[in-house]
Amino acid sequence: MLEGAEAGFATATGMAAIFTTFMSILKSGDHVVSCSSVFGATHAVFTKYFPKWNISYSYFNTNNANEIEKLIKPETKFIYLETPTNPAIELIDLELVAAVAKKHNILLIVDNCFATPYLQNPIKYGADLVIHSATKYMDGQGRVLGGIVVGKKELVHDIYLFGRLTGPSMSPFNAWVLSKSLETLALRMDRHCENALYVAQKLEGHAQLENVSYPFLPSHPHHAIAKKQMKAGGGIITLTLKGGYEAAKQFLDKLQMIKISPNLGDARSIVTHPASSTHCKLSEEERLKVGITPGLIRVSIGLENKEDILNDLLSALK
Repeated sequence: MLEGAEAGFATATGMAAIFTTFMSILKSGDHVVSCSSVFGATHAVFTKYFPKWNISYSYFNTNNANEIEKLIKPETKFIYLETPTNPAIELIDLELVAAVAKKHNILLIVDNCFATPYLQNPIKYGADLVIHSATKYMDGQGRVLGGIVVGKKELVHDIYLFGRLTGPSMSPFNAWVLSKSLETLALRMDRHCENALYVAQKLEGHAQLENVSYPFLPSHPHHAIAKKQMKAGGGIITLTLKGGYEAAKQFLDKLQMIKISPNLGDARSIVTHPASSTHCKLSEEERLKVGITPGLIRVSIGLENKEDILNDLLSALK
């Protein structure tokens, strides 16, 4: 209902939602076009497991329709993307990519985890399927794992059949917890977005930082796209520290209130060093291609007092 979809299927984890979707659609010999900046485990599915089944993929890192079209082959089944991307916080124009998919009569599948259906509705722009890791903002308190895929009824039916046969379904208890969590999604997302924008504005231009990235900062290169397709900027900011990995390590060690974890979307603020955790499966060259530098820190801004969050980050930066 939140995504404006015809049907949905709940899974045990976010990756179960992604994998179940892929496997219900693809067969040997098929091809996939994807944005290059995806979750590390999604990248591992493309690079480690797709070749075993003779499934190929091509990456794009652009909002240029012609460049995306060049990657499409007769055997291409769908375009897959995240927006905002993880962890580089880049924006992909949903309307533009949906037009390309429709022109070539292929599916568009969108991982909408960072934005949540409260801030962004890819189906309105032409997406056929939308995926979430419910572990993140859907739960919002780091209690349970879960995933969901929603979209066109006939596509979801195939996903349901695959899930029923292979077993990645969500447990009843987790489904109950997540259904309760959705009751506070709007309240939580308003606070996440308010806090994140405040912290990003205050940290922009800090002497220890090469860059602060947040979709609703006017300095963000995809600011116009974010304003067009998102209600607010979300709860994730990235900080690129001067001094690379050593500076990032020192920064993480000096945080007092904010916790270190590869998770995000929690009530508590969380920091992640993508190069050594969520995206460690990528080679250094692959990480750099999608903007994951050794000094990049992903900050999931929580629901605490915004001054407390800011002061902890400023103290660590000293």
